[in-house]
Amino acid sequence: MKKNILLLVFTMVFFLAMVPVSAQNYATHAVKDGETLKSISQKYRVTPYSILQANKEIKSASDVKVNTILIIPLTGKPVEEKKETKKEEQEEEIKPIRFTRHRVRRKETLFGLSQKYNITEDQLKRYNTRLYSETLDKGMVLQIPVFPEVDPEEEEELDFEEYTVQPKETRWSIAHKYGISVDSLLVLNPELDKNTNYLAVGEELKLPRPKGDSLKDQKVELFTSYTVPPKMTLYSLGKQYGIPTDSIVRLNPEIMKAGGLKEGMVVRLPKKKNDEGEVNTENFIFYEVKPKQNIFRLTQNLKITRDELFRLNPALENGLKAGMVLKLPKEKADELEVKNALVLDKINLVDSINVENMPKLVFMLPFRLDKVNVSDPEKAKELIKNRRDLALSLGLYTGAMVALDSIKKLGVSVDVTTYDTQLDQAKVKEILFRENLSGVDAVIGPLASGPLDEVAVQAASKNIPVIAPISSDSKLSHSNVFFSVPREVVMREKMLSYMEKVHQDENIIIIADSTHQVALDSILSKFPGAQIAKVIENKSLHLDEFLLQLSEEKENWVFLETDQPNMVASVTSILNSANTAAIGSDESERMDVRMFTTSFNAAFDDDAVSRTHLSNLKFTFPTFYKEAGSNTFIKAYSKKYNGVLPDRYAIRGFDLTMDVLLKLAYKKNLFETSKYIGLTEYAGNGFDYFNDWTSGYFNRACYIMEYDELQIKEVESNDSKSNL
Repeated sequence: MKKNILLLVFTMVFFLAMVPVSAQNYATHAVKDGETLKSISQKYRVTPYSILQANKEIKSASDVKVNTILIIPLTGKPVEEKKETKKEEQEEEIKPIRFTRHRVRRKETLFGLSQKYNITEDQLKRYNTRLYSETLDKGMVLQIPVFPEVDPEEEEELDFEEYTVQPKETRWSIAHKYGISVDSLLVLNPELDKNTNYLAVGEELKLPRPKGDSLKDQKVELFTSYTVPPKMTLYSLGKQYGIPTDSIVRLNPEIMKAGGLKEGMVVRLPKKKNDEGEVNTENFIFYEVKPKQNIFRLTQNLKITRDELFRLNPALENGLKAGMVLKLPKEKADELEVKNALVLDKINLVDSINVENMPKLVFMLPFRLDKVNVSDPEKAKELIKNRRDLALSLGLYTGAMVALDSIKKLGVSVDVTTYDTQLDQAKVKEILFRENLSGVDAVIGPLASGPLDEVAVQAASKNIPVIAPISSDSKLSHSNVFFSVPREVVMREKMLSYMEKVHQDENIIIIADSTHQVALDSILSKFPGAQIAKVIENKSLHLDEFLLQLSEEKENWVFLETDQPNMVASVTSILNSANTAAIGSDESERMDVRMFTTSFNAAFDDDAVSRTHLSNLKFTFPTFYKEAGSNTFIKAYSKKYNGVLPDRYAIRGFDLTMDVLLKLAYKKNLFETSKYIGLTEYAGNGFDYFNDWTSGYFNRACYIMEYDELQIKEVESNDSKSNL
C-alpha cells in the first residue's frame, strides 16, 4: 500500500513537471539549489504571497526546498535567465566573520533564535543544514553565524593620496593613523598579500586624504569648547591650536556677528592632536575593534582606563565602531597577548568551529614500507626499534589518528591522504609529480630537510602551508612552512630570561665544551660575573680547579652546556657529591648546588645519567614539550591501541594535528588564522607561531622544566593561557 502511494506521488510530480497547469495563466518551476521564494517571485514578477496561494502545501518560505515543483501564477513576463538572480545573490552573499554555538532549550523556535541573534531563519538553516530535514529539538547544538556590521554613515566619496611606508610601521599603525579599518586598507590596496601582514619600507599605498577644515569635513572632526581669555586674538588662538584664523571663524560664525573675538566668548575648536612620537611599533601596540564590543568590556580586556583609552584615541568620542584600530601604550605588551604589535583576542577554537569547513589534509612521513616486512612481525618490531625515523613516524601518525577521531566528534569532516616518503627525496619528487596537491589545506611532513624543501617549493606555488613536525629551521627560505619545533635560540632566551628574573646573589659557574661557545657567550651576556670552569678535551672537568670555584656561602648555579652523555654523567655525579658532602657532619659546611642548561638534548636523557642526581640538583632546563597533562588524550590513545600508552612522539602527533585541524575548522586558511591566533596548548606541546615574512613561521612556545623529587615539573608557565 505504502509503495503504491509513493509511486502515485512520483507520478504526480513528474506529470506536473512536464505539463503546465494552464497554458495561458500558469507555469511550473523546479526549485534549484540556492533559490529562495523571494528570488523565484522576482524572476516571474509575482508576489511571494501569490506563489504560496497557488501551492497550498507550501506553508512558508522555509518549505521551498531544492527540487520542489511550484505552480507559478503568471501575471507578468519572467525575467531573463539568472541575470537578476545573480545580482541578488551577490548582494546577499555576505560571509560570516565567525560562528558562535547555541544549545537549543525547551520551547525555543527558529523564529525566536533568528530574533535573538539578529539573523534570518534562512541563514540559520544554511549553516545548520540538518534543519532542512529535522525539527528543532532540545539539546541540539547549532552554529550561529556572526556577520560583519555595516556602517550606514559610510562616506560616499573620498579623496586619496599616495603614502610611503616608513620603518617600523605596520598595517595596523597606518590604519590607525588614517582612521580606517585594516579591511579598508586591503580594499584600497588589492595588491597587498592577503596571507601575510608584511609591509616593505618605501612601499606606496593608496589611502584616504586627511580631511581639510571645510564645514562639510568638520562633521567628523573632534571639538572642544574654549573660553576666550583676556587679550586673546584670532591670530594667537590659531597659532596655539595650529589652525588658520578663517577656519576658526567658519566654525564659529558668531565671532563675525560680535565684531571679533571677545573675552568670555565660548568657541568651538578642533582638539589638539597628541604629540607622543611617531605612530609605529616602536611606540605603540594596536588593537582592532571587533563587532558588538563596547567600551566597558574593551577597557576590561585591554587593561586600560577609559580616560587613557580616549586620550590615546580621540576618535572614540564619535563612537566605537567595528574595524577601528586603537593604539595602546607599548608597555601594555607585558600584560596582553601581542603578536606583531597587534593585541590578540582570546579565541576559544573549539567553540569557534565552522563545521562547513572540511579540511583536506596530507601526511607525508617515512613509514619505510619498502623496508618493513609485515609478514615477519619479529623482524618488523626489531626494525622499528632500531630506526628512529620509523619510530618517530609511527608515533606521530598514531597520535594524529586520535586527533582525527577527536575532531570528528566535534562535527568536523576531514579528507585525509597519506604518503610514504621512504626517507627518499626522489620518492617525494615522484609523489609530487604523480599526485595533484590542488585543494589541499595543509601538508604535515616530511621529516628530513631535503624532502621537506622539495614539498615546500611545490606547495608554495599552490599557496599550501607545510608543517614541519621536527625541523626548527631550513637552509632555504620558505614563506609557507610552519616550523613546529622552536629554535634553540628561542629556548635559550626563554631560559636566560627566567633565570635573570629570579637571580639574586648566587655564585654562577659555566661548564661548556668547545661546541657550545654560543651558549657560553649568551650566558655571559646575561651574567657577566659568571666563572668559567676549565674543561679537558671536551670530556671532563679540571676537578681541583672547579671545586675551588664553588662557594660555601652562596647558592651555586652551575650551567652545563654539552651533548656528551659521559660528561653529563660525570658532572652531575661531582655536583651531587658536593651537594651532599656535609651529610652526617656539621650542616653549616654543606654546599648548595643547582644545575641548569640552556641547550637540553639527548645527553641529559642518557641511561648513564642518574635521575636521582638530577633530582637532588633540581636540574632545570628549557624544552618544547612536557609530560602529557591530558588524561582524556591518554585514555583515548590507550583505548584505540589496546592498552598501549603514548610516547612523546604520539603526543606530539596528536597535538600538532589537533592544532592544524582546529585552526582550519575555525578559518579554512592557516596563513590567515596565524595572524589572529596566539598561543595554543594541548596534551604536551604548545604552538605560538611568529611570521618571519620570507623565512617561514617559527614556533615560540616552550617551557622551563625542573626535576623535583624524581618528577619533572613546569616551573614557569607560558606567558599566555591556552586558547582551548
